[in-house]
Amino acid sequence: MDHRFQVSLRGVIDLLSHHLYSSPGVYVRELLQNATDALRARQQLEPGASGSVGLELREKQDGGPPTLLFTDEGVGLTEEEIHRFLATIGESSKREVLEARRNDFIGQFGIGLLSCFMVCDELLVVTRSAKGDGRTLEWRGRHDGTYDVRVSEHPLDAPGTHVYLVAREDMAEWFAPERVRQLARHYGGLLPFPVRLTVGGATEQLNPDGPPWRRLYETAGEKRQALLAYGREVFGTDFLDVIPLRSAAGDVDGVAFVLPASPHFNAKQKHRVYLKHMLLSESAENLLPEWAFFVKCVVNANGLRPTASRESFYEDTVLAQAREALGQSLRQYLMDLAREEPRSLQRLIALHGLSVKGLALDDDDFYRLVIDWLPFETSLGMMTLADYRRSWPVVRYTPTMDGFRQVARVAAAQGLCVLNAAYTHDTALLEKLPHVVSDAQVAAFSSADLPQTFEELTLDEREAIYPLLRLAEGVLAPFRCGVEVKKFFPAEVPTLYSSDAEGAFRRDAERAREESDDLYAGVLEGVMAGAGGGERAQLCLNLHNPVVRRLAAVESRELLKLSVEMLYVQALLLGQHPLNAQEMALLNHGLLGLIAARLDDGGGSGSSGSGSRGMH
Repeated sequence: MDHRFQVSLRGVIDLLSHHLYSSPGVYVRELLQNATDALRARQQLEPGASGSVGLELREKQDGGPPTLLFTDEGVGLTEEEIHRFLATIGESSKREVLEARRNDFIGQFGIGLLSCFMVCDELLVVTRSAKGDGRTLEWRGRHDGTYDVRVSEHPLDAPGTHVYLVAREDMAEWFAPERVRQLARHYGGLLPFPVRLTVGGATEQLNPDGPPWRRLYETAGEKRQALLAYGREVFGTDFLDVIPLRSAAGDVDGVAFVLPASPHFNAKQKHRVYLKHMLLSESAENLLPEWAFFVKCVVNANGLRPTASRESFYEDTVLAQAREALGQSLRQYLMDLAREEPRSLQRLIALHGLSVKGLALDDDDFYRLVIDWLPFETSLGMMTLADYRRSWPVVRYTPTMDGFRQVARVAAAQGLCVLNAAYTHDTALLEKLPHVVSDAQVAAFSSADLPQTFEELTLDEREAIYPLLRLAEGVLAPFRCGVEVKKFFPAEVPTLYSSDAEGAFRRDAERAREESDDLYAGVLEGVMAGAGGGERAQLCLNLHNPVVRRLAAVESRELLKLSVEMLYVQALLLGQHPLNAQEMALLNHGLLGLIAARLDDGGGSGSSGSGSRGMH
């Protein structure tokens, strides 16, 4: 035989309070939503009907818990609808017409009224239907899951609904006048129906103005200042600028505020979103594209689908289309800045460069507008790409930070400007340049390219340096490193070590092989064999350097050998290249050898005697 599930109402309420809703205060939101939906349903039934939502706090003379009364002039409920919608969890009076009229109602899940049981033990609903027989009915529901329905002894004069909540003692704080005022204004401040609060006989309207971005202003400047003031009120931040947002998909409109400081690039901005002018969430994360983390926004959506908690939007095709349209609004703002206010764009890039770069990678038109304004670190200091291209027709860059450190100082001394493209998006932006800008030339640069810019030796210098060159080639041959001598600046740099990408890979593989077990070492051996011989690394000695010039005059082969070994190791370290075991042994041996040579020399000059070839 079939059995029916038994549902514990108290368990469901506990689930709502601890897992679905963010706080007990959402009971105000749920009642506002129900009232607003009832007003919209009344307008469908009676076009031209108007109505309002009322909240009244009634304090008890004996100091007992206060009562909050919610009233609306909406469509009301018949007796059949009371049993169906108020007493069945998951049922909704909007569900029948949801597919055809999705944009007309806020609530969709039929559990909103249960949120009231988070703050009270009993709920009284007095209602008169605009479609019924004119009777006024009372539904009294209790937290233990029981309820009763009867004809009211105090009939309502017109269709509508009154909801009475008596505060539970431990929830009295949620019925304090200022708390109710704050919650009602917070959730319903943009509703198109008047929302009025009565406390102690005094009544005030909580939503007199509507969305500030839809109001009429005398000038654009006045509107901008008003919206920035609104952003300050909502988020407590002095924003740099305000951007209008609009999407036909989902019927979304609102404003985005430009942050005054750059957030972490992984940070997701939390936005305030309204659904049918009712506050849905203050922490929506899926409304804007991921690259748009330089703004916070306030929007209203009439055609997006809320999740069950009604605190975010359901991820579907309409939301994806709305996200793209809102992203286009932000694109247009940045493109307008690039054309009309380039200095403002520069200031924004200085604060939010990562977001701008991400958008440029995604949008070719925007790329063309902003690429020349983007600043890059170079071997000659910070400069925009436009400044760089005015002086150097070929954009040379290094894709890694170590690569830039290896070449920056020497390149700068040669008057060569190299971009550091190691930062997020920079390499991809530069590689994209010739595909978007027809006359642009871009080339990756490494330490292996530097010797091509160095000054060649004269014939006399070649003859004088030949013994040193021949000895150095023999010393470094086991390390698969060639030697050449040129002249370059700065003069205090004695050597430059360079290798191509394959050589760098081989060095890393050899070092990993030394540190691995036999099995993995065998695998690496096979990989290295498959990589082929490749070009040898190169050590370039700088004849402008005094130490190198003095070495050319030294006759002691042992001292020359030790010196070349130490210059080789120093070049590796300056180039950020980790040493392998053989090179570490070379470093230790060379240090001890130089110390011993100095001691044997008795502290004298050593190399300035009869062995000099006159190269000073």
